[in-house]
Formats: sequence, structure tokens, C-alpha cells
Amino acid sequence: MSNKLKDPLLDQFFEAILSLQDLEECYAFFEDVSTIGELKDLSQRYQVAKMLQQGFIYEEIAKQTGASTATISRVKRCLTHGADGYQLILKRK
Repeated sequence: MSNKLKDPLLDQFFEAILSLQDLEECYAFFEDVSTIGELKDLSQRYQVAKMLQQGFIYEEIAKQTGASTATISRVKRCLTHGADGYQLILKRK
């Protein structure tokens, strides 16, 4: 875990997320707590991470997801030098 983010308010927020029980509850909570654009950006980054892990090249990832090369590069950096959050989830899915 990264201590850069550690904060009591974030702890409460993440605990709230962990209490969600299904997709319907996730949709309801995240629709209230964030914008559609923010959610689409997050889901796009997750898709980019999946495609990078599968060996897709930047051009194909950009074409399929609409992500910029800057976004793809940032996700790639997180995959190789980040807190291993993407790796954790990608191993489970």
C-alpha cells in the first residue's frame, strides 16, 4: 500500500466501497459520488491495463479504447512501477 494516499477520509471512502454488495449497488453509489466522465475515464484505464497485459500495442489500444497515448503510457508506468493495484485486480479477473 502506498503511504502517499493514506488518509482517514480515504479509509472511510474505501470502506464504504467495500460494503457494496453487487453491481446494482456499485452503479447507484458511483453515479452519486462521481461524474459519468470520471467513471468512463476509470473504466477506460482499466481496459488499457488489461490490453497492455495481453500484449496489445499502443496503436491498437488507442484505437479500441479511445485512450490517448499519454493515458496508455501512464497506465503502463503504473503496471511496471506502481503500487501493484492493477496487477492485483488483473490476476483476479
